[in-house]
Amino acid sequence: MRRETVVDDSVTEGASLQELILVVDDDPKIAVLVELYLTRAGYRVAVAGDGRAAVRLLRESEPALVVLDLMLPELDGRAVARVAREEAHIPIVMLSALSSIADRVSGLEAGADDYVAKPFAPSELVARVRSVLRRARPPAPSGGLRRGRLALDLDRHRVEVAGLGVELSAVEFELLASLVIAQGRVLTRDQLVDRLHPHGDGIQGRSIDVYIKRLRAKLGDDPTEPRFVETVRAVGYRAGTG
Repeated sequence: MRRETVVDDSVTEGASLQELILVVDDDPKIAVLVELYLTRAGYRVAVAGDGRAAVRLLRESEPALVVLDLMLPELDGRAVARVAREEAHIPIVMLSALSSIADRVSGLEAGADDYVAKPFAPSELVARVRSVLRRARPPAPSGGLRRGRLALDLDRHRVEVAGLGVELSAVEFELLASLVIAQGRVLTRDQLVDRLHPHGDGIQGRSIDVYIKRLRAKLGDDPTEPRFVETVRAVGYRAGTG
């Protein structure tokens, strides 16, 4: 079982539509219920019905968080949690009908950030997902940022690629800094416009494409195989690995 649901932003409640939640449960009724509530909360949702499908989706989709049932066919939840932690450092909310203290400890030791016993209130699960995501997001740093060969000094507005200085305009610097601070998360054009708003009211969604083109040229980034600024088709941009 695999699908992805996207909800229109008219029904969101503050979640970023760029955050994909992977729901892994072999009970279709529970999976559909969790999917419904997370979708209403504004998240994109992918669903897997067994451990092997979950691992495949983890590697293909790079979700922001996994809602993971402990008892799964093919691979159990602990094995899936190890993959999520060791390969991608993805936060996990564990679900289980096992509710003893020992079971909770076992789930947390397997790598879960939170543990929710079945049966549960869907609204509580959504609240816990939000809480874990908030804790997982890095605070906006002040000072230096580094991503691969790319280094940014936020205080001095300086950029280096492999130790060589690069001259950027204020808008180009803020654009690059926004992408690097997001640490690989995709930012839409509208989100980037919001971050650039203090630098000019005339900046619009499609203007971002022009700034990205200039930014790549200054960074020496190949637009066909970019390393610093990647295009996510029909969505927006994200920082590459550098």
